Amino acid sequence: MVVRMPDATYVFELKVNGTAREALEQIDQKGYAFPYQTEGRKVVKVGVKFNADTRVPEEWVVADQ
Repeated sequence: MVVRMPDATYVFELKVNGTAREALEQIDQKGYAFPYQTEGRKVVKVGVKFNADTRVPEEWVVADQ
């Protein structure tokens, strides 16, 4: 998921099975943030792990580029 704000672009990877760190690594491995690096805004990568039972985010990791 990508959210564009006036000052930054947020690139999210959401996981149900896996960790927030694995989600963040997938953003890097698959190059999801790459197309947004030339827009002149800060790019923020966010890995999120959802709890499969409660369907609520229970862990997240944020990395600025």
